[in-house]
This record gives sequence, C-alpha cells and structure tokens, in this order.
Amino acid sequence: MGLLIMAIVLSLVYKEASLVLGDLGTATSYDPPYTPTKCNGNRQDQFPPGNLFVAVSEGLWDNGAACGRRYRLRCLSGNNRPCKDGTIEVKVVDFCSKRPCPSTTIMSNDAFAAVSHSSDAKINIEYIQYIYILSLLLHVLLFESINFPYYLIFLQDLTRNATDIIY
Repeated sequence: MGLLIMAIVLSLVYKEASLVLGDLGTATSYDPPYTPTKCNGNRQDQFPPGNLFVAVSEGLWDNGAACGRRYRLRCLSGNNRPCKDGTIEVKVVDFCSKRPCPSTTIMSNDAFAAVSHSSDAKINIEYIQYIYILSLLLHVLLFESINFPYYLIFLQDLTRNATDIIY
C-alpha cells in the first residue's frame, strides 16, 4: 500500500522531478509540406497536437537520436521585438535539410507563431530538453498493476509525453 501512495505522489510531481539541460540558440520557421521527415518518413502520427514541432540542425541532431525529443522553448529577442510571452513544448521530427542550416531549430509555422509575432524573423531562443525520470514510478505501477489493472491506463497516459526514460 505504501508503494501505491508513493506512486500517486510521484505521478503528481513527475514534471517537477525532471532533469533539465538548457541552452541558447536561434530559430526560424519553415513552410509545409512537412513530410517526409528524417525521423518517421510520411507517418502523420509523428506530429504532436497543435503542430508544435521542429527540425534541428547538426548540433542537436545527434545522428538521429534527437528524433522524438521534446524541448520547452521561449523567444528571447530578435529584430523589431518579435517575441511573445510564454513557453511552448515542441517535438523534434526532422533534420534541417538546408545547408548550412539557417538556425539551431527550424520551427513549424504553428510553433513559430506561438512564440513570435513575425513569421519571417530569425529569433533568439532559450530551449530546455526534458529527461523524465520515471523508472521508480514505472516499477511501482507495473507491480501494483497486477492487482489494479486500471493503473496500466494511467501509466500509458503518463509516459506518452516522456521522451527519454532513464532506468
């Protein structure tokens, strides 16, 4: 029973119990068509809700390991004060196809519009990759799911947005 209570508490704060790795870079936008991508070809299910996704430059690509990673980013500055307040979460779906890549990330039009007033600007961004630490929660929920199968549905919803799980 103690493990069940710990799982519930951890599930409520799992985003706060994340490791973060942050950096500064630049962003521009790119127009459709967005497929095929280097990550998942023509699959439409690779795109997150709201079309908040990016293609990344060589520095973030990591020989394809960047596919599926999620970053929280915000606009810091640019010409003519393009930044909107707030942050968004984007998913990496592609490698920048332009040589040289014009920025650290190339954002979908929807993602770029969420952080910038200007659709054709080059902006300075701060981005943070989230690495979710869910191993304890996974083990607890899998153990408890033997007696309580509805936890498996909760586990599936919880891990759907996790990009990397550290064991």
